[in-house]
Amino acid sequence: MLALIVGLLVVCVSAWIGLNFCLVDIIIVLKGSLPIMFFFGGLLAVIAGITALKDENDASKKGEEEPKKD
Repeated sequence: MLALIVGLLVVCVSAWIGLNFCLVDIIIVLKGSLPIMFFFGGLLAVIAGITALKDENDASKKGEEEPKKD
């Protein structure tokens, strides 16, 4: 319980300091990091899509190889 209270206090103080004194610096960092995050997020989505297509293709091949039971 103490850790939760101390953690919330630290978050509040750091947010207050960041928004009041370092806002310009935070905006500069976000401007630089957002394109990189979007790039890697898109790359991750492409990799996940390719993996899903491969899994779907493997499942359909496996279904064709097994004889159908009547």
